[in-house]
Amino acid sequence: MDVRIGRVIKTHGIRGEVVVDATTDDPEGRFSPETVVDGRQAGRTQSLRITGARPHKGRWLISFAEITDRTHAESLRGMEFFAPADESDDDGYYDHDLEGLRVWHEGTAIGEVTGVVETINRSLLEIALDNGRDALVPFVDEFIAEVDLDAETIMITPPEGLLDL
Repeated sequence: MDVRIGRVIKTHGIRGEVVVDATTDDPEGRFSPETVVDGRQAGRTQSLRITGARPHKGRWLISFAEITDRTHAESLRGMEFFAPADESDDDGYYDHDLEGLRVWHEGTAIGEVTGVVETINRSLLEIALDNGRDALVPFVDEFIAEVDLDAETIMITPPEGLLDL
């Protein structure tokens, strides 16, 4: 299974670099030079070989062998990059593992995880609540009591008022 590791936000400079919002906990490894990444955009796929990558203002500047100017780089805007999942990593969860889980709070099912928002310092669970509202809950130990992938459930313990916003 493939996991999303990043998305092109915009171009940078005139030599074909792009700004990538990394959604992996190992951007140095996933975007290292000579790595080939699979990009998907609007029904098309493209394999690109990375020639350079460096952190820049909370994101990554990446250059590819196949993209040599700003015009070609602009065509990558919105492209998402995917890589094979590292199944040996049992310390965490991939976004696709969490999406669709039924959310429980204080013994009651209250909604479903519809997505995961990656921020610079933590992930946020997007939850569609059964009452028609949406909530963002930080995916941190203080607020996540248990994740049970087999039962397709997640137990949360958010601070009082967080779900009422």
